[in-house]
Amino acid sequence: MVTMKDVARRAGVSVTTVSHVINETRFVSEELRARVYQAMRELNYRPNAIARSLRRKRTHTIGMIVPDISYPFLAEVARGVEDRGFELGYNVILCDSDGDLKREGDYIELLLERKVDGIVFVAAGESSGHVQALIEQGVPVVVCDRELPGVEVDTVIADNVESGRLATEHLIGLGHRRIGCIAGPEGLCISDKRLEGYRQALEEQGLPFREELVVHANFRCLGGYEAMRTLLSLDQPPTAIFACNDLMAVGAICAASQRRLRIPQDVAIVGCDDIALAPFTNPSLSTVAQPKREMGAMAVEMLVERIQEEDKPPAKRVLPVELVIRDSC
Repeated sequence: MVTMKDVARRAGVSVTTVSHVINETRFVSEELRARVYQAMRELNYRPNAIARSLRRKRTHTIGMIVPDISYPFLAEVARGVEDRGFELGYNVILCDSDGDLKREGDYIELLLERKVDGIVFVAAGESSGHVQALIEQGVPVVVCDRELPGVEVDTVIADNVESGRLATEHLIGLGHRRIGCIAGPEGLCISDKRLEGYRQALEEQGLPFREELVVHANFRCLGGYEAMRTLLSLDQPPTAIFACNDLMAVGAICAASQRRLRIPQDVAIVGCDDIALAPFTNPSLSTVAQPKREMGAMAVEMLVERIQEEDKPPAKRVLPVELVIRDSC
Protein backbone atom coordinates (compact mmCIF):
# COMPACT_ATOMS: atom_id res chain seq x y z
CA MET A 1 0.00 0.00 0.00
CA VAL A 2 1.46 3.32 -1.08
CA THR A 3 2.07 5.73 1.80
CA MET A 4 2.69 9.46 2.11
CA LYS A 5 6.35 8.63 2.77
CA ASP A 6 6.58 6.89 -0.63
CA VAL A 7 5.12 9.99 -2.32
CA ALA A 8 7.62 12.24 -0.48
CA ARG A 9 10.52 10.04 -1.55
CA ARG A 10 9.39 10.00 -5.21
CA ALA A 11 8.82 13.81 -5.25
CA GLY A 12 12.07 14.56 -3.40
CA VAL A 13 10.32 16.51 -0.64
CA SER A 14 9.55 16.00 3.03
CA VAL A 15 6.50 14.08 4.30
CA THR A 16 5.37 17.35 5.93
CA THR A 17 5.32 19.07 2.53
CA VAL A 18 3.22 16.26 1.05
CA SER A 19 0.79 16.59 3.96
CA HIS A 20 0.46 20.36 3.44
CA VAL A 21 -0.21 19.87 -0.27
CA ILE A 22 -2.89 17.23 0.29
CA ASN A 23 -4.63 19.00 3.17
CA GLU A 24 -4.06 22.58 1.96
CA THR A 25 -2.85 23.57 5.42
CA ARG A 26 0.11 25.76 4.42
CA PHE A 27 1.43 27.61 1.38
CA VAL A 28 3.53 25.40 -0.89
CA SER A 29 5.16 26.72 -4.07
CA GLU A 30 3.62 25.74 -7.39
CA GLU A 31 6.80 23.88 -8.36
CA LEU A 32 6.78 21.67 -5.26
CA ARG A 33 3.00 21.20 -5.48
CA ALA A 34 3.34 19.98 -9.08
CA ARG A 35 6.06 17.50 -8.07
CA VAL A 36 3.89 16.09 -5.29
CA TYR A 37 0.87 15.68 -7.57
CA GLN A 38 3.03 14.06 -10.25
CA ALA A 39 4.40 11.56 -7.70
CA MET A 40 0.86 10.81 -6.49
CA ARG A 41 -0.25 10.06 -10.04
CA GLU A 42 2.78 7.87 -10.79
CA LEU A 43 2.29 5.85 -7.59
CA ASN A 44 -1.53 5.86 -7.85
CA TYR A 45 -1.69 7.28 -4.33
CA ARG A 46 -5.15 8.14 -2.94
CA PRO A 47 -5.33 10.20 0.28
CA ASN A 48 -7.43 8.81 3.12
CA ALA A 49 -10.66 10.76 2.66
CA ILE A 50 -11.92 10.00 6.19
CA ALA A 51 -8.70 11.17 7.82
CA ARG A 52 -8.72 14.37 5.73
CA SER A 53 -12.34 15.02 6.69
CA LEU A 54 -11.59 14.63 10.39
CA ARG A 55 -8.68 17.04 10.16
CA ARG A 56 -10.79 19.58 8.31
CA LYS A 57 -13.88 18.92 10.47
CA ARG A 58 -15.89 18.58 7.25
CA THR A 59 -16.87 15.41 5.40
CA HIS A 60 -18.57 17.09 2.44
CA THR A 61 -21.40 14.63 3.00
CA ILE A 62 -25.00 15.54 3.77
CA GLY A 63 -27.86 13.35 4.84
CA MET A 64 -31.42 13.39 3.55
CA ILE A 65 -34.29 11.79 5.47
CA VAL A 66 -37.60 11.23 3.69
CA PRO A 67 -40.77 9.42 4.86
CA ASP A 68 -41.24 7.41 1.64
CA ILE A 69 -38.85 7.48 -1.32
CA SER A 70 -41.29 5.40 -3.40
CA TYR A 71 -43.62 8.40 -3.52
CA PRO A 72 -42.86 9.99 -6.94
CA PHE A 73 -42.96 13.56 -5.61
CA LEU A 74 -40.30 12.87 -2.98
CA ALA A 75 -38.19 10.92 -5.45
CA GLU A 76 -37.95 14.03 -7.62
CA VAL A 77 -37.17 16.25 -4.62
CA ALA A 78 -34.42 13.81 -3.65
CA ARG A 79 -33.05 13.95 -7.19
CA GLY A 80 -32.87 17.73 -6.88
CA VAL A 81 -30.96 17.36 -3.61
CA GLU A 82 -28.51 14.87 -5.10
CA ASP A 83 -27.90 16.82 -8.32
CA ARG A 84 -27.31 20.14 -6.58
CA GLY A 85 -25.27 18.49 -3.85
CA PHE A 86 -23.01 16.92 -6.47
CA GLU A 87 -22.57 20.30 -8.18
CA LEU A 88 -21.51 21.85 -4.86
CA GLY A 89 -19.12 19.02 -4.00
CA TYR A 90 -21.28 17.11 -1.52
CA ASN A 91 -22.14 13.43 -1.38
CA VAL A 92 -25.69 12.57 -0.26
CA ILE A 93 -26.73 9.72 2.04
CA LEU A 94 -30.46 9.04 1.51
CA CYS A 95 -32.50 7.51 4.33
CA ASP A 96 -36.14 6.34 4.07
CA SER A 97 -37.90 6.49 7.45
CA ASP A 98 -41.08 4.85 6.08
CA GLY A 99 -43.03 7.45 8.07
CA ASP A 100 -41.92 5.84 11.34
CA LEU A 101 -40.58 8.17 14.06
CA LYS A 102 -38.38 5.51 15.68
CA ARG A 103 -36.80 4.60 12.36
CA GLU A 104 -36.36 8.32 11.67
CA GLY A 105 -34.52 8.67 14.99
CA ASP A 106 -32.31 5.67 14.21
CA TYR A 107 -31.36 7.20 10.87
CA ILE A 108 -30.49 10.49 12.56
CA GLU A 109 -28.08 8.59 14.84
CA LEU A 110 -26.59 6.84 11.81
CA LEU A 111 -26.01 10.12 9.98
CA LEU A 112 -24.43 11.72 13.03
CA GLU A 113 -22.10 8.71 13.38
CA ARG A 114 -21.11 9.24 9.74
CA LYS A 115 -20.18 12.84 10.64
CA VAL A 116 -22.43 14.40 7.97
CA ASP A 117 -22.08 18.15 7.62
CA GLY A 118 -25.86 18.67 7.74
CA ILE A 119 -29.26 17.11 7.07
CA VAL A 120 -32.09 17.84 4.64
CA PHE A 121 -35.22 16.73 6.43
CA VAL A 122 -38.66 15.79 5.05
CA ALA A 123 -40.59 15.17 8.25
CA ALA A 124 -42.45 11.91 8.84
CA GLY A 125 -45.16 13.80 10.71
CA GLU A 126 -44.69 14.87 14.31
CA SER A 127 -40.93 15.20 13.87
CA SER A 128 -40.50 18.54 15.65
CA GLY A 129 -38.67 16.92 18.56
CA HIS A 130 -36.07 15.29 16.32
CA VAL A 131 -35.36 18.49 14.42
CA GLN A 132 -35.24 20.61 17.58
CA ALA A 133 -32.75 18.19 19.14
CA LEU A 134 -30.50 18.44 16.07
CA ILE A 135 -30.60 22.24 16.19
CA GLU A 136 -29.69 22.20 19.90
CA GLN A 137 -26.72 19.94 19.10
CA GLY A 138 -25.54 22.46 16.50
CA VAL A 139 -26.25 20.21 13.51
CA PRO A 140 -27.17 22.25 10.38
CA VAL A 141 -30.71 21.30 9.27
CA VAL A 142 -33.06 22.36 6.49
CA VAL A 143 -36.67 21.19 6.54
CA CYS A 144 -38.01 20.60 3.04
CA ASP A 145 -41.60 20.33 1.71
CA ARG A 146 -43.25 20.34 5.15
CA GLU A 147 -43.24 23.00 7.84
CA LEU A 148 -42.70 22.21 11.52
CA PRO A 149 -44.68 24.76 13.58
CA GLY A 150 -42.87 25.97 16.68
CA VAL A 151 -39.38 25.06 15.43
CA GLU A 152 -37.07 27.85 14.25
CA VAL A 153 -35.33 26.15 11.35
CA ASP A 154 -34.45 26.86 7.72
CA THR A 155 -37.40 25.76 5.60
CA VAL A 156 -38.18 25.49 1.89
CA ILE A 157 -41.72 24.68 0.76
CA ALA A 158 -44.05 25.14 -2.17
CA ASP A 159 -47.05 27.45 -1.83
CA ASN A 160 -49.53 24.81 -0.72
CA VAL A 161 -52.38 27.21 0.05
CA GLU A 162 -52.08 28.60 -3.47
CA SER A 163 -52.08 25.03 -4.83
CA GLY A 164 -55.49 24.32 -3.32
CA ARG A 165 -56.82 27.70 -4.36
CA LEU A 166 -55.67 27.42 -8.00
CA ALA A 167 -57.15 23.94 -8.45
CA THR A 168 -60.50 24.88 -6.92
CA GLU A 169 -60.72 28.20 -8.78
CA HIS A 170 -60.18 26.33 -12.04
CA LEU A 171 -63.08 23.98 -11.31
CA ILE A 172 -65.32 26.90 -10.29
CA GLY A 173 -64.38 28.67 -13.51
CA LEU A 174 -65.60 25.64 -15.45
CA GLY A 175 -69.03 26.03 -13.88
CA HIS A 176 -68.82 23.49 -11.04
CA ARG A 177 -70.55 24.41 -7.80
CA ARG A 178 -70.48 21.14 -5.86
CA ILE A 179 -66.77 20.44 -5.59
CA GLY A 180 -65.39 17.64 -3.43
CA CYS A 181 -61.93 17.51 -1.89
CA ILE A 182 -59.87 14.39 -1.29
CA ALA A 183 -57.53 15.76 1.36
CA GLY A 184 -54.39 14.19 2.77
CA PRO A 185 -53.91 13.07 6.38
CA GLU A 186 -55.32 15.42 9.00
CA GLY A 187 -52.66 17.36 10.90
CA LEU A 188 -50.05 17.08 8.15
CA CYS A 189 -49.03 20.60 7.14
CA ILE A 190 -49.13 20.21 3.36
CA SER A 191 -52.54 18.54 3.54
CA ASP A 192 -53.97 21.19 5.86
CA LYS A 193 -52.60 24.03 3.70
CA ARG A 194 -54.01 22.63 0.46
CA LEU A 195 -57.38 22.13 2.14
CA GLU A 196 -57.19 25.73 3.35
CA GLY A 197 -56.67 26.89 -0.24
CA TYR A 198 -59.71 24.86 -1.33
CA ARG A 199 -61.81 26.50 1.37
CA GLN A 200 -60.53 29.98 0.49
CA ALA A 201 -61.46 29.58 -3.18
CA LEU A 202 -64.99 28.51 -2.27
CA GLU A 203 -65.46 31.42 0.12
CA GLU A 204 -64.08 33.94 -2.39
CA GLN A 205 -66.67 32.78 -4.93
CA GLY A 206 -69.52 32.77 -2.41
CA LEU A 207 -69.83 28.98 -2.34
CA PRO A 208 -70.44 27.10 0.94
CA PHE A 209 -67.81 24.84 2.48
CA ARG A 210 -69.50 21.47 3.05
CA GLU A 211 -67.89 19.02 5.48
CA GLU A 212 -69.49 16.02 3.74
CA LEU A 213 -67.60 16.89 0.54
CA VAL A 214 -64.19 16.55 2.24
CA VAL A 215 -62.70 13.08 2.76
CA HIS A 216 -59.23 12.56 4.22
CA ALA A 217 -56.99 9.85 2.79
CA ASN A 218 -53.37 8.73 2.94
CA PHE A 219 -51.81 10.32 -0.17
CA ARG A 220 -51.85 6.90 -1.91
CA CYS A 221 -53.77 5.64 -4.94
CA LEU A 222 -55.83 3.29 -2.78
CA GLY A 223 -56.67 6.13 -0.40
CA GLY A 224 -57.88 8.26 -3.31
CA TYR A 225 -59.86 5.34 -4.71
CA GLU A 226 -61.67 4.70 -1.43
CA ALA A 227 -62.28 8.41 -0.80
CA MET A 228 -63.78 8.81 -4.28
CA ARG A 229 -66.12 5.87 -3.69
CA THR A 230 -67.26 7.57 -0.48
CA LEU A 231 -67.94 10.86 -2.28
CA LEU A 232 -69.77 9.16 -5.16
CA SER A 233 -72.02 7.33 -2.71
CA LEU A 234 -73.48 10.61 -1.40
CA ASP A 235 -77.11 11.39 -2.25
CA GLN A 236 -75.77 14.42 -4.10
CA PRO A 237 -72.27 13.51 -5.24
CA PRO A 238 -69.84 16.23 -6.35
CA THR A 239 -69.49 17.09 -10.02
CA ALA A 240 -65.80 17.89 -9.58
CA ILE A 241 -62.94 16.78 -7.32
CA PHE A 242 -59.77 18.43 -6.08
CA ALA A 243 -57.41 15.65 -4.96
CA CYS A 244 -54.60 16.97 -2.78
CA ASN A 245 -51.99 14.92 -4.60
CA ASP A 246 -51.72 13.17 -7.95
CA LEU A 247 -51.63 9.62 -6.61
CA MET A 248 -55.01 10.11 -4.92
CA ALA A 249 -56.29 11.69 -8.14
CA VAL A 250 -55.25 8.53 -10.04
CA GLY A 251 -57.19 6.45 -7.51
CA ALA A 252 -60.18 8.77 -7.92
CA ILE A 253 -60.09 8.34 -11.71
CA CYS A 254 -60.12 4.57 -11.25
CA ALA A 255 -63.12 4.70 -8.87
CA ALA A 256 -65.06 6.96 -11.23
CA SER A 257 -64.31 4.72 -14.20
CA GLN A 258 -65.58 1.69 -12.31
CA ARG A 259 -68.88 3.53 -11.84
CA ARG A 260 -68.86 4.07 -15.61
CA LEU A 261 -68.62 7.82 -15.13
CA ARG A 262 -67.00 9.78 -17.92
CA ILE A 263 -64.14 12.12 -17.07
CA PRO A 264 -64.50 15.05 -17.40
CA GLN A 265 -68.08 15.00 -18.72
CA ASP A 266 -69.65 13.43 -15.61
CA VAL A 267 -67.02 14.35 -13.02
CA ALA A 268 -63.94 16.57 -13.34
CA ILE A 269 -60.73 15.85 -11.42
CA VAL A 270 -57.71 18.02 -10.61
CA GLY A 271 -54.65 16.69 -8.79
CA CYS A 272 -51.63 18.33 -7.21
CA ASP A 273 -47.84 17.84 -7.68
CA ASP A 274 -47.56 17.09 -11.43
CA ILE A 275 -45.67 13.84 -11.02
CA ALA A 276 -44.20 12.20 -14.13
CA LEU A 277 -47.24 9.90 -14.40
CA ALA A 278 -49.77 12.76 -14.65
CA PRO A 279 -49.65 13.31 -18.44
CA PHE A 280 -50.09 9.56 -19.06
CA THR A 281 -53.27 8.82 -17.11
CA ASN A 282 -56.49 8.29 -19.06
CA PRO A 283 -57.58 11.01 -19.44
CA SER A 284 -54.39 12.99 -18.79
CA LEU A 285 -54.50 14.62 -15.39
CA SER A 286 -54.91 18.35 -14.85
CA THR A 287 -52.87 19.26 -11.79
CA VAL A 288 -50.99 21.96 -9.91
CA ALA A 289 -47.27 21.58 -10.58
CA GLN A 290 -44.92 21.80 -7.62
CA PRO A 291 -41.26 22.83 -8.21
CA LYS A 292 -39.93 19.48 -6.99
CA ARG A 293 -36.32 19.46 -8.15
CA GLU A 294 -36.00 23.18 -7.55
CA MET A 295 -37.14 22.60 -3.97
CA GLY A 296 -34.47 19.95 -3.46
CA ALA A 297 -31.79 22.13 -5.01
CA MET A 298 -32.74 25.11 -2.85
CA ALA A 299 -32.71 22.93 0.27
CA VAL A 300 -29.08 22.01 -0.44
CA GLU A 301 -28.13 25.63 -1.11
CA MET A 302 -29.72 26.72 2.18
CA LEU A 303 -27.98 23.87 4.00
CA VAL A 304 -24.57 24.85 2.62
CA GLU A 305 -25.24 28.45 3.69
CA ARG A 306 -26.11 27.19 7.19
CA ILE A 307 -22.94 25.05 7.31
CA GLN A 308 -20.83 28.06 6.40
CA GLU A 309 -22.66 30.55 8.64
CA GLU A 310 -24.09 28.76 11.64
CA ASP A 311 -25.34 31.83 13.50
CA LYS A 312 -27.46 33.44 10.80
CA PRO A 313 -31.23 33.67 11.51
CA PRO A 314 -33.45 30.89 10.10
CA ALA A 315 -34.92 31.57 6.65
CA LYS A 316 -38.13 30.38 5.00
CA ARG A 317 -38.43 30.12 1.22
CA VAL A 318 -41.83 29.61 -0.42
CA LEU A 319 -41.67 28.54 -4.07
CA PRO A 320 -44.44 29.34 -6.59
CA VAL A 321 -46.75 26.71 -8.11
CA GLU A 322 -48.45 26.53 -11.51
CA LEU A 323 -51.75 25.13 -12.79
CA VAL A 324 -51.26 22.61 -15.62
CA ILE A 325 -54.45 22.06 -17.63
CA ARG A 326 -54.89 18.70 -19.36
CA ASP A 327 -57.94 16.55 -20.14
CA SER A 328 -59.40 15.49 -16.79
CA CYS A 329 -61.48 18.64 -16.31
